Amino acid sequence: MSLLVVGLSHRSAPVSVLERASLAADTQAKLLQDTLASEPAVEAAVLATCNRIELYADVDKFHAGVAELSTLLAQHSGVGLEELTPYLYVHYEDRAVHHLFSVACGLDSMVVGEGQILGQIKDALALGQELHTAGRLLNDLFQQALRVGKRAHSETGIDRAGQSLVTFGLEQLAAGEPVDEWTAGKRALVIGAGSMSSLAAATLLRTGVAEVVIANRTQARAERLAEILTESGGVARAVPMADVARELTRVDIAVSCTGATGLVLTAESVATALGVSLDVATRDRGRDRAETPVAHGAGASDGADVAPGCPLDAEARAEAGSGAAVPQARQSTDAGSLELHGAWADNGTAVMQGRVREQGGVPRRGPTRLALLDLAMPRDIDGGVHRLDGVRLVDIESLADASADAPMAADVDQVRTIVSDEVAAFGAAQRAAQITPTVVALRSMAADVVTNEVTRLEGRLPGLDDKQRAEITQTVRRVVDKLLHAPTVRVKQLASEPGGAGYADALRELFDLDPQTVAAVSRADLNDTDGGNRGRA
Repeated sequence: MSLLVVGLSHRSAPVSVLERASLAADTQAKLLQDTLASEPAVEAAVLATCNRIELYADVDKFHAGVAELSTLLAQHSGVGLEELTPYLYVHYEDRAVHHLFSVACGLDSMVVGEGQILGQIKDALALGQELHTAGRLLNDLFQQALRVGKRAHSETGIDRAGQSLVTFGLEQLAAGEPVDEWTAGKRALVIGAGSMSSLAAATLLRTGVAEVVIANRTQARAERLAEILTESGGVARAVPMADVARELTRVDIAVSCTGATGLVLTAESVATALGVSLDVATRDRGRDRAETPVAHGAGASDGADVAPGCPLDAEARAEAGSGAAVPQARQSTDAGSLELHGAWADNGTAVMQGRVREQGGVPRRGPTRLALLDLAMPRDIDGGVHRLDGVRLVDIESLADASADAPMAADVDQVRTIVSDEVAAFGAAQRAAQITPTVVALRSMAADVVTNEVTRLEGRLPGLDDKQRAEITQTVRRVVDKLLHAPTVRVKQLASEPGGAGYADALRELFDLDPQTVAAVSRADLNDTDGGNRGRA
């Protein structure tokens, strides 16, 4: 079997396509189940974030696997295969491993070096384990990817090359002014109460915002988040979603990251809040989604920035499942610790700010009255609002455009070296593991030979006492073990090298091992102590 990944990301597809192709949680589960039911795949895992949708599988045929996985992605994303295909990329074997390890280190993120992807990879593994679609290969792969990502962050300064989307987005809104100075004394509205919204609220307070208002469909979750922020020394309060329109008239900044299926803020609702006119051109712009204003109670999710598309950490889905505003482990944590660490490379700021001004900033008709940051995928805020007088919008698309021109930090080269080394080590370990069932089957056959010969000896020498019989048996076993030790150790070493897969075939041929016996060893290995989290054998 061989590792295959088919996917699309912000590097291969425009945000408009990623937005349409986003996968809800139940859709991800159905995609995994259908992938496992397809002929080429025996294991499957899906990594779905606001910036990427990737389907990983252990397949027995490359071309059939690519065709099947591409078709399944199109069917479950709702984007036609012909339209989706030009944006898809394919990685196979070691290149697939290299890709995931690079993703885990933040090298492939919109904001290079960000650490939230580790939580998303952990979520992807957990879903595959829960549905029993992740077998030995994908369990090993994703667990090693998590270790590689953590190693990159602990051994290098990659954190200095990147930051959370929240901080990055605020820098773009500040448009050249230091964020701390730009936010000082302002009032902010945060829509949503999940992981990304918690991060946004904590970041806003840390940078000097005078007050943060939390709005969420489930009032208890909003109140819990406001309580945590207040206990940490900030000024925060919770309001019902029905009060969003009124709060827009009072705040200077609004951040939204929910899983709503309709727009949370329409151009009309923002125009009404600011008391400005909305011309026809503005109303017709950016309507990719249903326009049901969540301020009137429709279209909001239940604490919904845990839905796919929002760049969440590993705890986000736990929040969605438990209904808690913030995980219990966080209840005694101060607000500052909610923010992910890292600072964007200083010399990239001016370039990024310039691109955002070109892409999504308010036309320079006057001072900014309302700054909007949309971190949701699909989008929460009508793209047409940036044409309103006094409104500035930064969303995922403008962040992608800005980060595309950002220079890499020097630490990235060191991380790339780590990734290359880890890919080589993972490949060697996997190749060595592939020969293990054959070695086990060989030793099992040798043990049977010893048992049969000792039994025959007992028939010929019935006068042996127990001590003599045990000594003879142990001697024969030692002879067999010594004969097999050097070749089995050496064959594992050779098998770990590129092209070493043929050594398993050689062993089976030389010792006339029954293929079914080897296959039985493989099945037993897949059903060991972790078998409950593994896929089909």
